[in-house]
Amino acid sequence: MTTALVPSSFRELALRIEAEIARVIVGQRDVVRHTLIALLANGHVLLEGLPGLGKTMLVRTLAAALQLEFTRVQFTPDLMPADILGTDVLEIGAGGGRHFRFHRGPIFTNLLLADEINRATPKTQSALLEAMQERQATVGGVTYPLPTPFLVLATQNPIELEGTYPLPEAQLDRFLFKVQVGYPSVEELAEITARTTGAQLPAATPCADAATVQAMQALVREVPVATAVNAYVAQLVTATQPGSPTAPEAVRRYVRYGASPRGAQALLVGAKATALLAGRFNVAREDVRAVAPAALRHRLILTYEAEADGVTADALIAAVLESAAA
Repeated sequence: MTTALVPSSFRELALRIEAEIARVIVGQRDVVRHTLIALLANGHVLLEGLPGLGKTMLVRTLAAALQLEFTRVQFTPDLMPADILGTDVLEIGAGGGRHFRFHRGPIFTNLLLADEINRATPKTQSALLEAMQERQATVGGVTYPLPTPFLVLATQNPIELEGTYPLPEAQLDRFLFKVQVGYPSVEELAEITARTTGAQLPAATPCADAATVQAMQALVREVPVATAVNAYVAQLVTATQPGSPTAPEAVRRYVRYGASPRGAQALLVGAKATALLAGRFNVAREDVRAVAPAALRHRLILTYEAEADGVTADALIAAVLESAAA
């Protein structure tokens, strides 16, 4: 497939990818759109929702539509870092000589589905930190580059469920987006059962490949950003920090720690992909606002008072957006 892209062909191809995903995934338009935006922005995605809502199927369908190498790892309490990264294996040659050979783990892929990531212990979760940030894995003192592109799409059960471990803040910050997956409507549920209980299951037709994905990711980076929009992003992120004089009262009361510079980067690169999907080669404030909840909700560490009062990260992000518009 061609790797030469212009904004118009970018939008056309992205909409084709969405259409192929829609052949398998019923509804969940915001979930699909934000997952696609994150992929085009070369960022990792954390999908949170109850079991059975199609999170794993979404990742499988995306891999099929893009012809990317796909690996699924089921995270469990007994999973070890070596089960993800790989390990050095001692081999004995024909002449009796011994040597170590690195046996690559499932992380050496294009799309890594970390299924139910918060059911593994923090030690195992931390095995992904280097891979997610530097796109490399170090085992036995030797560093191995990961394939390109490399993206982690992790599913997470709500933290209230039994047998879950909270993700470390450092790992949460490495996800470009956190996307909430909710229940389907009555009409969507009827369509899901009609599609999935017959003799033949729906499947996505490939419409891109790894080289095309890399070209789309490169074009996203080239989208220009006006100084005023860049300043707006900085204003939003600063307003999530309770010690900032521009933080709304709700943030000062309910937030322990606000978004880091990675939050600003996520806002900006996500807004660039959003602009291209809208057919524009420049970023507007509405592009930033469109991705703000997905880019920031997992980066706000709330106080116990917020939990007691039923205040969510999304409500606080809405307050930040409202204060920035004033």
